[in-house]
Amino acid sequence: MATIDERVTVVERKVEVIHESLDGIRRSVESIDRRLQAFENRTDRRFTAIDARFAAIDGRFAAIDGRFGMLEQRMSRQFLWLAGMQFTALIAIMTALFAR
Repeated sequence: MATIDERVTVVERKVEVIHESLDGIRRSVESIDRRLQAFENRTDRRFTAIDARFAAIDGRFAAIDGRFGMLEQRMSRQFLWLAGMQFTALIAIMTALFAR
């Protein structure tokens, strides 16, 4: 039979192996944590860049909307002028027909 000293030695070796395994797991988790943090930082930078691009596109669309608004106002004025000229021509033609 093994003595208590031999049994304690076996238990100490097993505890040491478990401790080394836990240290390895701890290092692996820390490595994964660092890589995950780096990935998160890269993702944040990319989303920030994408947000900036969308803001630039929104600015361009705002400028285009302003141009369409000006074009719409211009076309509305031209339509009023055209309708006014046609109404004036109709009145002139009716006046000429009834003046006979």
